[in-house]
Amino acid sequence: MGPSGVAEFTTILDGLEVMMRLGIHPHEAEPQRVRLSVRMTVAYDRPPSGDRIEEVLDYDFVREGVHALAAGGGFALQETLCEAVAALCLSDARVREVRVRSMKMDVYPDAAVGCEITRRAASGRSA
Repeated sequence: MGPSGVAEFTTILDGLEVMMRLGIHPHEAEPQRVRLSVRMTVAYDRPPSGDRIEEVLDYDFVREGVHALAAGGGFALQETLCEAVAALCLSDARVREVRVRSMKMDVYPDAAVGCEITRRAASGRSA
């Protein structure tokens, strides 16, 4: 149990690869391979006891939301993409904190480039 008497879990969606427009350079006008990882600290009133998905955050909404963002108009900056994914996650009131990492996999032949942010829910929100 967390310090406030709630059960906290870390829910992870790791290595999700999508094709999307991301970048400022002319060659980035075409979709490119982007890998996202999301770690959410999720708070529940009590630990799940019934072994049912209804008791916990279903990470399908994050995966589907990322796919929808990728299918949209794209982003100029990885920072903006990360903020959009963080906002998506924090739209569930049980998410207390989220860490989002994006990596453009094919920019350089010898390295991936990325961005990582951590965002917290507004204070005063309850699980």
